[in-house]
Amino acid sequence: MNDTTPPEGTPAEAPAGTPASSTATADARDALGRLRTEVGKAVVGQDQIVTGLVIALLCRGHVLLEGVPGVAKTLLVRALAASLDVDTKRVQFTPDLMPGDVTGSLVYDARTAAFSFREGPLFTNLLLADEINRTPPKTQSALLEAMEERQVTVDGEGRALPDPFLVIATQNPVEYEGTYPLPEAQLDRFMVKLTVPLPTREAEADVLRRHASGFDPRDLAAAGVGPVASIGDLERAREEVATVEISDDVVGYIVDLCRATREAPSVSLGVSPRGATALMQTSRAWAWMRGRTYVSPDDVKALATWTLAHRMRIRAEAELEGVTAATVLTSVLATVAVPR
Repeated sequence: MNDTTPPEGTPAEAPAGTPASSTATADARDALGRLRTEVGKAVVGQDQIVTGLVIALLCRGHVLLEGVPGVAKTLLVRALAASLDVDTKRVQFTPDLMPGDVTGSLVYDARTAAFSFREGPLFTNLLLADEINRTPPKTQSALLEAMEERQVTVDGEGRALPDPFLVIATQNPVEYEGTYPLPEAQLDRFMVKLTVPLPTREAEADVLRRHASGFDPRDLAAAGVGPVASIGDLERAREEVATVEISDDVVGYIVDLCRATREAPSVSLGVSPRGATALMQTSRAWAWMRGRTYVSPDDVKALATWTLAHRMRIRAEAELEGVTAATVLTSVLATVAVPR
């Protein structure tokens, strides 16, 4: 993690005697705050990643999870879905997966002598796209319309996906044989990219102790993981996030940051206007989670790496010198003037 990663913190409780609207806001914030505790019953030491997933839920944005094998990426998503009480499906992406396997297809019914649509796994609230970079670009592109338009088109007919709809895709950063790198157009559809770190020594020891005492990652109910928030809580929270104020100065700061990435000499592709919009949305969600009604420049800084780094392409010669998107963003954040 770097210094721009959102810090730890829990929402403040509403003081006694607050207006009903303020109490409702606190209730929605508390409901989502309980997700971290509930997911923690199954996953150890990944509170910051859970925070990133909750921010994406609040912003109706998709998530790219990257991490070496065995750091509980899949378990994180399953625990989050169980805690939020939403429908979830998992697709294991493989080289032979076809677009229709994901979106659904028309199936001939001999009894009625007609074709009927059979929904694919995309028709869910939370889709876990496991090892998305193992499937060919043709199938990867089948996700583009679903992620952007929240619908799929089969045989010329658009079919709306459920709401909420969130894609959480995982990929392995250390194994490239038989993989297909995600194109920039698809990377830009992910609101945030979260890098799941290896646990600390203490957290890893806690993982082993849990397994020694009988913890089964395939049985979350036995681990005590259950719904602590509903889709209604999520909708109320989204309505509250939409009311968080963002001043013209902070909007200008976001624009200046994104434009600076396009002008950096080591960058061949900077952040698009879609990325700037995403940073504004995640900053508002983070401000709301911290109990504020306005966005500060510190909120923007906190979410910049998660929201922008994966949207940038570094020149090959700069990569050879060790330059990464994160180091470019660190430089940009240090040089772009912060509004007062």
